Amino acid sequence: MPAFPAATDQAVALLRRLGAEDIAHPGGTLLAHLQRVQARLASWNARPALQLAGLCHAFYGTDGFATALLPLDRRDDLAAVIGVEAEAVVHLYASCDRKATYPALGRADAAFHDRFTGRSSPFEPQSRRDFAELSAANELDLADIDSAFRDKWGPELLALFTRLQDSLSSDARLACRRVLTRPGGPR
Repeated sequence: MPAFPAATDQAVALLRRLGAEDIAHPGGTLLAHLQRVQARLASWNARPALQLAGLCHAFYGTDGFATALLPLDRRDDLAAVIGVEAEAVVHLYASCDRKATYPALGRADAAFHDRFTGRSSPFEPQSRRDFAELSAANELDLADIDSAFRDKWGPELLALFTRLQDSLSSDARLACRRVLTRPGGPR
């Protein structure tokens, strides 16, 4: 069961009002994907704020999914529903410039590159862990439901999550290996 059931229910209601169940996404709709990501994080015993962030991670769009449900000037609207901590994780995830950030993620001094502002900053340890866990939950959902996605991106994702293994929970590390590998390589 997701943490903070009342906040989860309010977030799902907001997602529905903003049309997330009508937006196509691999595996069905955006809402279905977001709920699967939250459920995966819950199964990994992620803290409640991270589970809520998983449910709402696409509110501002992402570097890999351009559709935004809310503009950045309405961050307070989302924070009022899921809390400031969870909203901050959503914003961090949405703002990542993946092309600039991902290559160095294995290094302790890796910088986070913000696609909204163009600025770079140090990746704080808790932010790095949240980002890694949410990224794994998101990408593994896609790889689980779409074999073409897994075939195309599996090796790159496995390399990314291997570099991030110190930032991932043991459940997330195990899931990455299970979903992204098999004897003889990615499936």
